[in-house]
Amino acid sequence: MADTAHGKRDCSELQFEHSAPIGEPVPFINLVEQYRAMESEINAAVQRVFSEQRFILGDEVAEFECDMAEYCDSRCAVGCASGTDALILSLMALGIGRGDEVITTPFSFFATAAAIHRVGAKPVFADIDPVSLNLDPQAAEAAVTEKTRTILPVHLFGQCAEMEPFWRVAVRGGFSIVEDACQAIGAEYHGRRAGVLGTLGCFSFFPTKNLGAAGDAGLITTEDPEIAQRISRLRVHGEADRYQHNEVGLCSRLDALQAAVLRVKLKHLDTWTAARQQNAQRYDELFQHYALLDSIECPGQLPERRNIFNQYCIRVKDGRRDAVMQSLRDCNIGCAVYYPIPLHLQACFQDLGYREGDFPEAEAAASEVLALPIFPELLPEQQETVVRGIARAIGVLNDTDTSLLFPAQTHRWTERRAA
Repeated sequence: MADTAHGKRDCSELQFEHSAPIGEPVPFINLVEQYRAMESEINAAVQRVFSEQRFILGDEVAEFECDMAEYCDSRCAVGCASGTDALILSLMALGIGRGDEVITTPFSFFATAAAIHRVGAKPVFADIDPVSLNLDPQAAEAAVTEKTRTILPVHLFGQCAEMEPFWRVAVRGGFSIVEDACQAIGAEYHGRRAGVLGTLGCFSFFPTKNLGAAGDAGLITTEDPEIAQRISRLRVHGEADRYQHNEVGLCSRLDALQAAVLRVKLKHLDTWTAARQQNAQRYDELFQHYALLDSIECPGQLPERRNIFNQYCIRVKDGRRDAVMQSLRDCNIGCAVYYPIPLHLQACFQDLGYREGDFPEAEAAASEVLALPIFPELLPEQQETVVRGIARAIGVLNDTDTSLLFPAQTHRWTERRAA
């Protein structure tokens, strides 16, 4: 297979590697295919844990923590039960609690703000950058008060937030930074990995993440050994020694079974990331080929980033997102909305006093963003089916028109119709 001058495989040549017919159903994600490729390796790792009957913490977890610290280029890594718990434990370890304010984005998964609320602090929202959809540094700085203790940016959909301005604000104010890197394992900002861009980095291994466990699992990275030690205590009820508790923690241990599965998968992560990046590039080219860029907007890519594409989210213009989504679903093409209701408009946060219109960029994104299949095993023909489905929904393509097929597909499409 030929490489381009930039070291990337030629998109048109990839079109001939697979044989899924255009027009068949396309799943939003396919975890079965990934499992089949490493079934024996995963089963052997799980069987090892059962043979030893050591299910709670132990060597499997310690080895995975070392692997993750090395992968993220972090001094310390501490496993826990979920990405949500990683956020909660991080805030607890920093002493964030009642009376404190934590600045974060209103356009994220619910756990980001819920963790702040859970430790007794107040989530303070600031609007997002319309290109990356991440927390806007200027908006975050404007939200700082005398009660601000932490900034909690989210590396949304696999692209790191603009961290340098946050560093400056944190240094001036004496704040900590907690990275919500739950969607961003392996993402980079100016050559540094997510997880070492703040005081603490939080990861989720929910099964649909780029590195997914066989259930819930999470992890925290930090450069500070003392904070790591405190998190290690907090995850086991705050136990400092056998039955000795100097503070109240959580029961949030990473299971050995999950660690064993994750150790196997971690070895494949960069290969999967490269496939996601190739899929994203192919989508970009397909949307241009089908002349859809007046109606949709491809994900914004900021410089000096390694985007690992946990999601590939387009923006559908002119209020047509929901209609396009329904049309795709009617054709059995997987898609999803992340996130339809910004956090500042969630009913449970009404007492914070926010109103519709407070964060226009987040609200606009919530009404326009549509996530498309991006999993590593996605076939080129499946991507063409997705984009053609969008083209039909928008009205630039009819059901029988094949004249616009991506060039490398045209020959094979004609052969199938003749057959």
